[in-house]
Amino acid sequence: MASIQIVWLRRDLRMADNPALYAAAQAGPILPVFVLDDERTGDRKYGGASRWWLHHSLESLGRSFGRHNAKLILRHGDSVDILADLAAKTGAEAIHANRHYEPWWRKAQGDLEKALPDGCELVLHDGNYLMPPGTATTGSGDPYKIYTPFSRAMRDLMPPRDELPAPETISQPSDLPASDDLSDWDLLPAKPNWATEMEKFWSVGEDAARERLDWWADHVAEYEDGRNLPSEDQTSQMSPHLHWGEISPITIWHALKDKRSEGWRTYESELIWRDYAQNILCQFPTYPEETYRDAIDDNKLWRNPNRGHVIEEELEAWQMGRTGYPIVDAGMRQLWAIGWMHNRVRMIAASFLIKHLLIDWRHGERWFWDTLVDADYASNGTNWQWVAGTGVDSNMFPRIMAPLSQSEKFDAAGYIREWVPELAELSDDQIHDPSDQCRPSDYPEKIIGHREARERALEAYRAMKEG
Repeated sequence: MASIQIVWLRRDLRMADNPALYAAAQAGPILPVFVLDDERTGDRKYGGASRWWLHHSLESLGRSFGRHNAKLILRHGDSVDILADLAAKTGAEAIHANRHYEPWWRKAQGDLEKALPDGCELVLHDGNYLMPPGTATTGSGDPYKIYTPFSRAMRDLMPPRDELPAPETISQPSDLPASDDLSDWDLLPAKPNWATEMEKFWSVGEDAARERLDWWADHVAEYEDGRNLPSEDQTSQMSPHLHWGEISPITIWHALKDKRSEGWRTYESELIWRDYAQNILCQFPTYPEETYRDAIDDNKLWRNPNRGHVIEEELEAWQMGRTGYPIVDAGMRQLWAIGWMHNRVRMIAASFLIKHLLIDWRHGERWFWDTLVDADYASNGTNWQWVAGTGVDSNMFPRIMAPLSQSEKFDAAGYIREWVPELAELSDDQIHDPSDQCRPSDYPEKIIGHREARERALEAYRAMKEG
């Protein structure tokens, strides 16, 4: 009789193209286990929006296993202790897991390997990226630090591996270990329920991800131009499905590979950027926490919100979408409402915090960590350091985005009307930068003028450089 195989699930909540699940199901009866581990993650436990998504994703995955007359086991606590105990009590032959690269998961993978009882092994698979980090290297075998040569090398290595099917049959042992009740984890907000707009906007789970991919296959050709237009729905909105592993990038790549358009090529570049962020994280495990460039002196450049109530109030105004810059406020309110923000607006809003308000990028990264449904440790940190000019490959700090002209250039009027309803009656000419004569009384004045902010940021940068 085949031995029990445990499947350790984390951000790989799918049946199809899941190498760990596929290998385990072929080897014997399986115990799929998800552990909500708020201990090993430390201060990087899932934020509020992520926990909302996780609840619904686990519900969906549980239904998928149910269609195979199988059950998903839920546990809460230290993942290493729980999995090692399950392996000992069930006599499992192996624990299968897809590799994760966040520093706490890398440590957990190492600790688990040491903690397993005799006769049980940890089998790690590659399943969440186009290619495992470290696949694309320089001629001397070193990992890339700069995106453009990394992207070229990735394209030279294409195609990625073939997509794996979902297991046709799943068997389980007759005596299943106890499972937590998902509702007992309190992942959903209750009093108050701030997720009502998220509930309306998102469909969660593997089936929803597949439906979104089918839609995107018909629209990806529009992406080259449409990705910059926040008033139009011309982005894939696949990022939370990818982040939680409800669909793999391998599945997406193979579904779209025969598209002949600049839109697909641009979208493929963003899938590659996702791999790039993981490669950077593997080289610099604290990258989302620490400024990379030695030329940036954090103590001299940023205005720290912890040093004065005025700066703290400005950070809160940015968080709540009350800066007086309509495109920034629309983005921040969209983020609060649905846990997601249009990519072009993410860059504008991030640049505003860092350069207009001169507030350390880490305050923004942490806010996004708590409010994004696709809050990815590697991608979030890489993107914030790119905008801040502090990263290994990043925009230069003196390149300061102009939110008012960006709003007009990319025709954000409809987007602003949707998310800043107090400005809805303004004309297209007025709405990007409302004057004192037309600005409604319930909409704030600019927290700082654009020219003043730009000059202040450049002066702070010059002063820092001069020592």
